[in-house]
Amino acid sequence: MFTFGTLYFSHFFYRMNNYVAIVFFFTLIIHLIATLAYSVRLVGIQTGRLAVSFALFNILVLVSRFSNSIQAPILAKWIEKDMSTGNIAAVGSNFHWLILAATIGTLLGAFLIPTFQRIFISIVKKFNTQRSVPKLLIHGFSKAGVKRIKEDFTVPTKQNIKHFKDLQKIPRKLLLLNMLVVGILTVGSFSAIYAGLMNPDLRLTSGYLAPVITGFATISLVVLIDPFFSLMTDDVIEGKCSESYFRKCVAFMVGSRFMGTLLAQLFLFPAAKIIVFIAKLI
Repeated sequence: MFTFGTLYFSHFFYRMNNYVAIVFFFTLIIHLIATLAYSVRLVGIQTGRLAVSFALFNILVLVSRFSNSIQAPILAKWIEKDMSTGNIAAVGSNFHWLILAATIGTLLGAFLIPTFQRIFISIVKKFNTQRSVPKLLIHGFSKAGVKRIKEDFTVPTKQNIKHFKDLQKIPRKLLLLNMLVVGILTVGSFSAIYAGLMNPDLRLTSGYLAPVITGFATISLVVLIDPFFSLMTDDVIEGKCSESYFRKCVAFMVGSRFMGTLLAQLFLFPAAKIIVFIAKLI
């Protein structure tokens, strides 16, 4: 089975053209950074510098937004070049591989959270003395900075995995909502482009309808999920909630994010059909 899986992956990357490879990479980076974001609140709690932690993490958010803004045009260009073949099934199958990049990015992010947390704590403390982002970046790429990153590298402990055995007081409805939100957001831009592949006459209209798919997910994220964790963060700082419980909730949120990227595989075609239907309707 391992050999078959290895050969299947090798075959995919062999036939992957430059456009798909670039989008695959950007998708992985977007979801890697989104997963690491869960650890920023932990860093803020440990350092007592929550605002600074979020401000510094916004540098990585800029990288994520750049990746997000450039992946759709590149993917659209690939579709335009390959649409002439008329083989929608073959071209469309690559979308599932691109969604898989989201899953891989999430898994990689989950694995790197302990290391990132250590490094980011050092960054926040360093910023409190230097108070300059450019100096901080220069230090990060210096010999001492690279050495510190190597020293801070660690792997997730068994305790992180044990969190998933204890479901007591875990906000299950919120986890299910987060899984749904992640699934929809993961597939949003892909479904809009795939809709244009299904109906080339409405390709331009479909491309602008991605917010129709992601709108509900974005509202749920802003109104229900983020405020809940912001309130819990404040409760930990004020001593109303234990840090160990908060860590457990973070671990479950990362797990629900991973499940959401898997769920996105099922959302691709239905979301594209909805976009085509709306494009015909307006």
